[in-house]
Order: sequence, then structure tokens, then C-alpha cells
Amino acid sequence: MLRVLLTNDDGIDAEGLQVLRRALAALEDIELAVIAPDGNRSATARSITFRRPLWVAEVPFEDGTVGYACDGTPVDCVRLASLGLIEGFTPDVIVSGINHGANLGDDITYSGTVAAALEGIVLGIPGIAVSQQSARREMDFRLGNLFDFSNAAAFTAQVVDRLDDVPLPPGTLLNVNVPAGDIGGVEVARLGKRIYQDRLELIEEDVGGRRLFRVYGDSPVHDDEPGTDLSAVSAGRIAVTPLHFDLTAEHGMEGLREYDLARLLGER
Repeated sequence: MLRVLLTNDDGIDAEGLQVLRRALAALEDIELAVIAPDGNRSATARSITFRRPLWVAEVPFEDGTVGYACDGTPVDCVRLASLGLIEGFTPDVIVSGINHGANLGDDITYSGTVAAALEGIVLGIPGIAVSQQSARREMDFRLGNLFDFSNAAAFTAQVVDRLDDVPLPPGTLLNVNVPAGDIGGVEVARLGKRIYQDRLELIEEDVGGRRLFRVYGDSPVHDDEPGTDLSAVSAGRIAVTPLHFDLTAEHGMEGLREYDLARLLGER
């Protein structure tokens, strides 16, 4: 029996989560639990709630099962599961999504969807983050409000169903991005590079001297480099990218050692 925790960053009532919940519930030998934020927590990344306790409410679903809504972040939801919120349930895998919008390239560092799966890696639990491009095929996770989650849900359910036969490597999560429309294949791809077009725009200034700024501007573009997740989704293919948590820049360590940083202690 594979114990699956389903969460997201769009909220427990989000269509993407509910479509995926039904697809996972239809699998055999799956024990499914749902713990998700009580509202939208998009772009919260790996933020946690530690200055106050967390409210958790039971939420009934139309099939007679229940989930749990938390007033914290996606990472909080994973922590609640790992610490025993649901009696007798400890997850074997974290599935996060389906996100309303893609999470590609540099965007993953902002994504609450990816952060929830990444928290599983921190806890020694493999994870899968799933995101769906909007029907208008925007490449910006902030845009779009029409989605068809059927392909993403079916593909993710098949991946989960085969985890016993093809387990994820230790310390690895899969970042899955599904394009809109007909699927032209599946590509194992590396993260691509976003080119952000943000700008500082003054909106108004009040009598007290405070200024209101808009910081985040036009939709980012991307380098359509072959082999990247951005290129794959742009071409209509599902992009599957293995990610890990180790951020150490191994290639920079030897140079730092050669510099002899310890000598700086005597140069104050």
C-alpha cells in the first residue's frame, strides 16, 4: 500500500487539486490523504509559519472522503502530515499540484507547488510537483485562468502507480510541467533560463511621502534552448525535470580553499 500525500499552493478547493485527487483515488493499493492550504498561497516558495499556531479544518469532498485545510503554507501542510496530523498515516510520497500555471526554469524557486515536494526531500520522502500550462499556452505562471487538467492528472496518476516498480532516486523530486492542448510526447529536460522583464513603476504617492510601486512587469520570455523544460513545453511536450535540494556549488569550493580565507581573521 503506497501512502500518498496530496497538497498544492492554490488551495484545497482548487480545480487542479480536485482533478488530481480523483485520478489518484481511482488507483489500486493507494492510501490517499489531502492536506492543503485553505486559500491561494501561490509564489510562497519555502516559507513556513512559525510565529503562530496553525488552524486546521476538516473539509468534506463530494465522494464522501475528507481532506484537511490549513491556514499556513504548502510546506506547513507537508510538515503537518509528517508529524502525524492524520492518525496512522505517514506519507511515502508527496504529490503537489496540479498547479494552475506552469513552473518552469527559474520560476521554481518562487513556487509553493515545488516547495511542497521539496519539503518531502528534506524529510527523506520523494516528491512529485505537477503544473499545468493554461489553455492560452502562456509561459508565465502568473497568467491564465482557463485550464484542462485531464492530461496532467492521468499522467501523474500513472507515474505514481509505477513508483514501486521504478522508484525515484534518493533525494530526488520530479518537476512535471504539462502543456496545453494535444501532448506531443514526454521529455526528460533540465531547467531552462527565464529572462525577466520586471521594472520599477511608481503608481502613486500619498501626502505622508509614502510611494506605491509596481515591481513585477511584463511576462518573462525564455531562451528556447533545446533540452530545457521551457523548450519542451513550448513544443507541446510534457517536461519532466529531476531536482534535488543540494545547492552547494561544488565547482567553487576548491577556489575558495586556495584563497586561504582563514588569513582574513588576522586582517581586522
